[in-house]
Amino acid sequence: MIITQTPLRLSFFGGNTDFPDYYLKHGGCVLTTAIDKYIYCIVTQRFDKKIYINYSKKEIVNSVDEIEHELVREALKKTGVENGVEITFLADIPSEGSGLGSSSAVLVGVLNALHHFIGETPSARQLAEEAVDIEVNILKKPIGVQDQYIAAFGGLRFIEFHPSNQVRAERIELTNGIIHDINNQLMLFFTGKTRKSSSVLTKVKSSLVQNEDLLYQTKLLTKKGYQLIKKHDLSNLGSLLDEGWRLKISLSDGITNAEINSMYQKAREAGALGGKIAGAGGGGFLLLVVPSDKRSRVRKALGKFQELPFRLEIDGSKVIFSVRRY
Repeated sequence: MIITQTPLRLSFFGGNTDFPDYYLKHGGCVLTTAIDKYIYCIVTQRFDKKIYINYSKKEIVNSVDEIEHELVREALKKTGVENGVEITFLADIPSEGSGLGSSSAVLVGVLNALHHFIGETPSARQLAEEAVDIEVNILKKPIGVQDQYIAAFGGLRFIEFHPSNQVRAERIELTNGIIHDINNQLMLFFTGKTRKSSSVLTKVKSSLVQNEDLLYQTKLLTKKGYQLIKKHDLSNLGSLLDEGWRLKISLSDGITNAEINSMYQKAREAGALGGKIAGAGGGGFLLLVVPSDKRSRVRKALGKFQELPFRLEIDGSKVIFSVRRY
């Protein structure tokens, strides 16, 4: 039995510059972090030759090609596992469309588990690259590639995507005190709505050319955010997030709506310095930067919305239990 734990993520800046169609021409970068909410993948050997998959539904099939769960199907093909296996998923945030990178975390987690199941020890980079190949090249999903890297590498990172297709994932080293300060100034609230990111990202991807100037500005903001974090300047992080959010919503309709705008305005009036919708937009979680002395006011202002307490996570996808027998 192999059990992997793979973190979800929050992206602060740089979203949409990680589309290959964009960064292979202009380069891209993101400032993103893993958080202490996880996808767990359990892989066990079966006596029979069937394949069992347990998630929001249960699949029992005889061959890999029969599998409906496309991420699992392609992960099995990638690792060469053909039958006699049971794969189970558990999640801290069980809703698809949360904006926390759950799909890529599922894929990175099952790839990691299957590699260890067959006696291999993949690197974080290998996991990220295989996940990108599956989601972007094989399944043709209209997504960027930051989620796969942060799920595999973990930590708080500045990730650069180069036109040469090289990806540099720099861990931002911070003292425990600064990490504590960051944890105490970030708040996350569920909007009450989920959405398929592909519906929003398809529109964004189709307008990359006409939005090149906005994406260039997004990269500049990302580099400013990176410098603020490195200088431990959290006081200006909120206003920069607000500036980034205003850029993001101008990329395409569907990223925000009247309810999200109202929610964000209430938070700002209660003392939040800035924020953004996590992920593609249209629903999911609202991330806010809030001074410690204003947290109770913001919590009260957003009383009808469920808060998700969280902290930054240092690790990426990892095996937390492993027993292999002949």
